[in-house]
Amino acid sequence: MNFYIIIPAHNEEDAIAQTLESLVNQSLPAKQIVVVNDNSNDDTQHIIEKYTQNHSNISIVNTVSSNEHLPGSKIINAFYKGLETLDQNYDVICKFDADLIFPKHYLEQLAFHFKQNERLGMAAGFCYIEKNNDWVLENLTRKDHIRGALKAYRKQCFLDIGKLKPSMGWDTVDELLAKYNNWELLTDESLHVKHLKPTGVSYNKASKYLQGEAMYKMRYGFIITLISALKLAYKKKSFTLFKNYMAGYFRGKRKKLDQLVTEEQGQFIRKLRWHGMLSKLK
Repeated sequence: MNFYIIIPAHNEEDAIAQTLESLVNQSLPAKQIVVVNDNSNDDTQHIIEKYTQNHSNISIVNTVSSNEHLPGSKIINAFYKGLETLDQNYDVICKFDADLIFPKHYLEQLAFHFKQNERLGMAAGFCYIEKNNDWVLENLTRKDHIRGALKAYRKQCFLDIGKLKPSMGWDTVDELLAKYNNWELLTDESLHVKHLKPTGVSYNKASKYLQGEAMYKMRYGFIITLISALKLAYKKKSFTLFKNYMAGYFRGKRKKLDQLVTEEQGQFIRKLRWHGMLSKLK
């Protein structure tokens, strides 16, 4: 099974070597690994280049973009810069972050899952972060959601969902559209991936309304957005976040931002969200 991996990287000199080291030591090697050096001004480029010299399946793409770490668009635009350099001879395409350490059998285990179930569209392990000299499950982890840091898509699923959306919410709408297209998702609890930088640690202030805007663009509607915003804010213990999420939603509505899904897909998404929320009350 051919794995192609694209890794957007912006100022990752402290982590990228560990990520690449864990990937070159996989029991099932990736056919292609493209690291997109996105406007780094540290030693990221030189570290990647050392790996390209020693490993024929690793390549680098240098691209220039904004220094702002805006979640969504920046990382997906970089992903597409990498995708442009690849052929179509892959079975699974992965978008991995540049600050992950994968267990040795990670790709082999994903390949096993994809071979076992031909309707499996996406699969991943779980992210662990370091806390008090111990590796603990990152609190954003859910069994029914694959984290944006470590996405792996079967080729046909990737094409069916229209690839990835360059917007905040890309790592939620991909799963919703996969389900819309009758694909299944799987998270494997036995695959522990070390996440060196917890999610959101480098997001800037300009990104604070983007989560709410994403809920608008995914056609959640007001009530589902309200419940989702309350849940997320409660999880992160911040009422300010709740206000930002709702402000973002109304801002998206006011500006009539382009939707990420069609009206029909929106109906499916709302139905799916209601089903998920009501089933938790039983």
